[in-house]
Amino acid sequence: MKAMILSTTAPLAENRQPLRLVELETPEPAEGQVLIKVSVCGVCHTELDEIEGRTTPPSLPVVPGHEVIGRIAALGKNAARFRKGERVGVGWIYSSSGEADENLSPEFRATGRDANGGYAEYMVVGEHYAYPIPKLFSDEEAAPLLCAGSVGYRALKLARLANGEWLGLTGFGGSGHLVLQMAKHLYPDSRICVFARSGKERDFAMELGAAWSGDTGDSPPEPLHAIIDTTPAWRPVLEALRNLRPGGRLVINAIRKEAGDRELMAGISYEKHLWLEKEIKTVANVTSHDIAEFLPIAAEIPIRPTVESYPLEAANKALNDLQAGHVHGAKVLLVNV
Repeated sequence: MKAMILSTTAPLAENRQPLRLVELETPEPAEGQVLIKVSVCGVCHTELDEIEGRTTPPSLPVVPGHEVIGRIAALGKNAARFRKGERVGVGWIYSSSGEADENLSPEFRATGRDANGGYAEYMVVGEHYAYPIPKLFSDEEAAPLLCAGSVGYRALKLARLANGEWLGLTGFGGSGHLVLQMAKHLYPDSRICVFARSGKERDFAMELGAAWSGDTGDSPPEPLHAIIDTTPAWRPVLEALRNLRPGGRLVINAIRKEAGDRELMAGISYEKHLWLEKEIKTVANVTSHDIAEFLPIAAEIPIRPTVESYPLEAANKALNDLQAGHVHGAKVLLVNV
């Protein structure tokens, strides 16, 4: 089978072609596993974290990719949840303890990091970590729902927003444009404010129904009850804390914060940024329960992801475009289509 593999970690600026196209043996599903013929796989910022060593795979080479859509091609022994030919998706959680907080468990294994993922024609996964995909969505539309959408859903739950309260979104890429749509559905009386450096992203947010959009350092019409930050930078954290009302909550939905502007945090003021019971919460991965809850909600809304497609062989270009900020929605690799 064709696969794009990561063999070494380094900054993308030093190696613009970190993935290599190879032929691998098609894997066999073990007991309780299913073999998936991959149709498409989304491209996520987390792949950049793997490539650049911020969340390093425990062994190399590895096949990245954790926004996987495909069809069941074979069943391992005692796997009975699906039938051959059914369409399923796989997210960032490859396996874990199965408990409510399995995203925090030492047993957590990540798709495309701790086990081979979806940048390949086939992959295997435990049947309880594959999810039926609502018929409403095309393969390309469904792919970003498995991470950008599902982890965004978890961030929204952690924000503990009540209907009518004001929500802020900092950064407006693959996750932000999905969170806006689900927030408008779940909290129809809430106003949503979007902070983004790019004028195109701000315009896109308004097209999707944001009540206000501005640059990272701008102030919204009202202090916000909650803000979800999806950026790799520190400045949005400082600005978000400034824009929260007393008792407000900042949810940081990111694996890492890069060092480029970290010195700005030296300017944090207790009175201005932290006082009056403001909270900071981080998102750690995603549980199987989050994905299973989210997909029917996504169909009910219905969420309509905006996607840009690339052939599997152009995965390096997709990753470079993603890092450069050439984002309008989500990026998806076409594998078996």
